Amino acid sequence: MNKEEPLTPFRWMFSQEEGNQIINCAMNLKNPINLESVKSEFKNSILIQHPRFQSVLVRNTNNGREYWKRGDVNLDKHIFLIQDIDHGDSSTSSNILSNDEIVNGYLADRTVSSPLSIDKPLWELHVLRDQNCLVLRVNHALGDGVSIMSLILTMCRKVDQPDELPSIPKHNSKSSRINICEMIWRLVMKIWLTIVYLMGFLLRCLFMKDAKSKISGGHGVELWPRKLATARFKLDDMKSVKNAVLNANVYKFIWRTINDVLIGVVTSGLSRYLDYHRTPNSIPEQGLQISGMAMVNLREQRGLQDMANLVKSSSVTSWWGNKFGYILLPIFPRKNVGNNPLRYVMNAKEILDKKKLSFEAHLTCAITKSAMSLLGPKVTYLLTNRVVCNTSFTITNVGGPQEEVMFGGNPVTSLRATSSSLPHALTMHMISYAGKAEMQILVAKDIIPDPQFLAKCFEDALLEMKEASTASVKT
Repeated sequence: MNKEEPLTPFRWMFSQEEGNQIINCAMNLKNPINLESVKSEFKNSILIQHPRFQSVLVRNTNNGREYWKRGDVNLDKHIFLIQDIDHGDSSTSSNILSNDEIVNGYLADRTVSSPLSIDKPLWELHVLRDQNCLVLRVNHALGDGVSIMSLILTMCRKVDQPDELPSIPKHNSKSSRINICEMIWRLVMKIWLTIVYLMGFLLRCLFMKDAKSKISGGHGVELWPRKLATARFKLDDMKSVKNAVLNANVYKFIWRTINDVLIGVVTSGLSRYLDYHRTPNSIPEQGLQISGMAMVNLREQRGLQDMANLVKSSSVTSWWGNKFGYILLPIFPRKNVGNNPLRYVMNAKEILDKKKLSFEAHLTCAITKSAMSLLGPKVTYLLTNRVVCNTSFTITNVGGPQEEVMFGGNPVTSLRATSSSLPHALTMHMISYAGKAEMQILVAKDIIPDPQFLAKCFEDALLEMKEASTASVKT
């Protein structure tokens, strides 16, 4: 079977050498890994049935046409046993590294100038047997984080119910009933906010940029060596903070999400980090604004059973792929919050509620697709790269399974992900799993040499917020 299919705009951009982005997903397992068992699981998996994971990217140099060409998958060319991993930084050679640190070092090395060969379908599985870890590397042209996570989880089963697929959270977009006047006001605000945020996006494309700070990156930083650290959170702590903020404030339109807490934690953690590294000539206490890029899933969240049925049918392309937009997040790490750390979450919620009310994410997605069609991938990449260079960090949050799962009968202890380096010196990807969340903090080590300390700043920020939320409930 050699069916040809043209590339969509996003896949076209991510398949270019300039915009080549790899998603690296790490799955830690409880028990030792049997390589033949892993190959057997993949051979019988929905992943192998997916048309994108069977297709080779073909570049026709005569007319510049690019397309997917279906073929057979040879697992021996995709699954590799990795041993004797270089532990990297000599400064830590005197210490015994944990498995997590070794895996993070391995992933950090893969994020810089480590593309996948186009002579085969654009994915690989690296088996780190000594660390009980599977690393799935997928070119972003095949799909975004939500797509890849959904496909990975179709190969897993619940630990307590081995015949059932994991359950993933679905977004609740319900809002309270509103009268006609409120509906009109909401529509006016939606249009106004969309115009404001669209203008802000265009200004970022042209000349507006963040002030220089300790975490600033820029053009060329994507090629700098990287370090990777992990911040760990309890979802119950995040939920208690979220509920405390909602009880303390009355919002006209309420979306109950963990993202409000996550952005509040990031703001507070960056405040701690920047204060620790503050120099006498730094920007005044109240004067620093940092902007980030947050990726937003634009598809309806489906259950994994639906995903499995879609892959088996020909309608998978209607849901699969890169269906995301992004929003610009202005935060103020040094903004005075008094003695109430929950103010960080309140400020984040105020910003995110307005962002969710607007069409910013949908417009950035539409603009990118239009630019790809009209200007081509190289120009579109340059424009997108300019927005990245004019902001300070990237952040994503993908919801994983709500209960413990297993892969091939081997319980999964953690799920983590990161991506290829960007001009940002700071990139954060969070995945939730079985009541906890792990955020991978990828940094340019010559700009942020201590990502473990930054991770602790985030963890301490959440703990401080939880204490404040507990105190607010008691009073």
